[in-house]
Amino acid sequence: MKKEKWVWMPHAGHFVCGHRCQFKLNTYVGKYIVSTVGEMVYDQNKGFEEIGCDRLYETMVFKAVESGNKCCPYEIKVSDEVDFEGYNTPEEAYKGHLYLCDKWSK
Repeated sequence: MKKEKWVWMPHAGHFVCGHRCQFKLNTYVGKYIVSTVGEMVYDQNKGFEEIGCDRLYETMVFKAVESGNKCCPYEIKVSDEVDFEGYNTPEEAYKGHLYLCDKWSK
């Protein structure tokens, strides 16, 4: 799938605490959704908290299906991820998200 056809959606695609994350990228790239979340805040006084072991950000890739929703026209088909990467800076998370979008759009 060409980059021009990727669908960028404004919500976290995965993670039960995605609503607490300040960093959210959620992109449909053909048959897959690439979802990156990070900068999770539970307590404003503590700053960002880890979303997993030794990571502040993560990207997961899932099979996608049409949702029928105009805001986010695609959603995760099943919760088993097909790829994963963890990061500790927003730059790494952004670059990692783009890398996995490119990888899974082919």
